[in-house]
Amino acid sequence: MLAPAIELADGFPMYDFLHHYFETERRACEPYEWTMRTYYPDGKITPVGEMFRQPDLAATLRALAAAEKAALAKGATREAAIQAGRDAFYKGPIAREMTSAVQAAGGVMSEDDLAGYHGKVEEPASAPYRGYTVYKAGFWNQGPALLQTLRILEGFDLRAMGQGSADAVHTTVEAIKLAYADRDRYYGDPDFVHVPGDMLLSKPYADARRALIDPKHANLEQRPGVKIASPDSVKEPGDTTSIQAADAQGNLFSATPSSGWILGGAFVAGRTGVPMSNRMQAFHLDPASPNVLAGGKRPRTTLTPTVVLKDGKPFLAIGTPGGDSQDQQILLVLLNIIDFGMDVQQAIEAPRVNSLHPISSFDDHRAMPGVLEIESTFSASVIEELRARGHVLRMRPANGVSTGIVAAGMDPATRGLRGGADLRRERAIAGF
Repeated sequence: MLAPAIELADGFPMYDFLHHYFETERRACEPYEWTMRTYYPDGKITPVGEMFRQPDLAATLRALAAAEKAALAKGATREAAIQAGRDAFYKGPIAREMTSAVQAAGGVMSEDDLAGYHGKVEEPASAPYRGYTVYKAGFWNQGPALLQTLRILEGFDLRAMGQGSADAVHTTVEAIKLAYADRDRYYGDPDFVHVPGDMLLSKPYADARRALIDPKHANLEQRPGVKIASPDSVKEPGDTTSIQAADAQGNLFSATPSSGWILGGAFVAGRTGVPMSNRMQAFHLDPASPNVLAGGKRPRTTLTPTVVLKDGKPFLAIGTPGGDSQDQQILLVLLNIIDFGMDVQQAIEAPRVNSLHPISSFDDHRAMPGVLEIESTFSASVIEELRARGHVLRMRPANGVSTGIVAAGMDPATRGLRGGADLRRERAIAGF
């Protein structure tokens, strides 16, 4: 399973986007010896078109594959062999090298922290939308904010407003603001805090939130909702890339891995070649926050894969880089497909906006009230109307919103596979 990753670690041609990223992040990386050795060999950025190699990472990946292979040779089951490969990472020499590198840099991660970590399979959050069902990760993740937005928007006739119109953009952005305000008020690791998930995704709650949208004026406040009781919510239980895949049997796969480079350069853990996650910056220090820092707790992450069914059948896997904007950008593409009848690639290429109104998940957790990034490919009349309604516009060039949507799925009419890839980053789609 690691063969493709090992091949890439052995070397791939440097490309424009990554080269530019290394340029912008160099200063933040310079304090870290192994980061510079890994990404800036001999103090230089590999030129575009030349092979960029990560031999330390390749060696680490080969060690995991070797542990799995050795276990199989001794008669271990497939599951036990995978566990052996996992243990080679979380225990033993690789783990010691990682933790010693972190501690030498002033960090507190220990070998016990790694050895004691175990991922788990959880039920997704989901919501219906006009005959479709959208599935997201649970409330330790920002993904349900997209579901909340859809529940609010299903009470509007977006198609009648018109794709790309001031009315449709304004309504969608105002719904996004309300959903993201709830993200910051209520979302956190359900292993540590009670999240009223059923309530947040219920129809009565969406009805109450929808009523707050003024069709002619942008709101500049953070407006989380208040808990309500309803038949639907009595229980109240609990940088980035994106890969989407679909196969002929209708299986959909969505993943949004990340966390080496966000705001402050990368930290490579010694000779392992492994860049350490920096997602703990998403925690808050306010004791009243459900996302307050605590040992063993998952930070409320922005990484947000998406799977969509139509009438209960496989339809689309979709995702993107982009931090807080991820669910906004996925939402806009889904609306283009579902409400405005676009095909997948057309929906991805259409002009987009991005609200900076939500509280940032990173750095100093700052919000920019009412600020809306908007691509210049919207008509001048739409831009002026949005400005007149109180949106604080930041103009971006064509394809200038920082996102990189990729999607793969099944055409419900023909059962053929289809997909799309964003022009806004170096995205691609392949079939085989």
